[in-house]
Amino acid sequence: MTVITHNRRRSRLSSLIDQPGGISTRTALKQAADQLASLEAESLEIIRQAIHDLSTLPAPTALADNKLAVNTAYRLSSSVIDAAGPFARTDLCAVAINLCDLLDAASETEVFDWRIVTVHAQAFRLLMSLPADEVEARQQVVDSLKDVLRVKVGETDA
Repeated sequence: MTVITHNRRRSRLSSLIDQPGGISTRTALKQAADQLASLEAESLEIIRQAIHDLSTLPAPTALADNKLAVNTAYRLSSSVIDAAGPFARTDLCAVAINLCDLLDAASETEVFDWRIVTVHAQAFRLLMSLPADEVEARQQVVDSLKDVLRVKVGETDA
């Protein structure tokens, strides 16, 4: 009986996979945190611009303008969440989520009460100006806006 053998060549990829290398999880997390920190100034600028745009957004005066205004306010509020979320700015996110919930509940047969958007824009400005250690004051702003949601939408746990 004849046995045929041949040399199996190892692929370059399998050789690379089997070799130790890369970086530790701790190092990767530190690098990610450093990169994230470098984006914080840009994040704050995005938040400030969204707040400015939200506060200068004209209130709809007719039902025909309502949907566009509500959608624009929703988009601006969402951009605050996107920019504030990675930096653990939970109070800004909570106010933005609250506004989004109110805008979601907007009637398609009535013009939206734009005072709600104005108050949320002012709350954003207040939170941006308060020092980070003013935890109680920040929470009071968030809780007050949650009360608005409860009254307007009938939410029991916001």
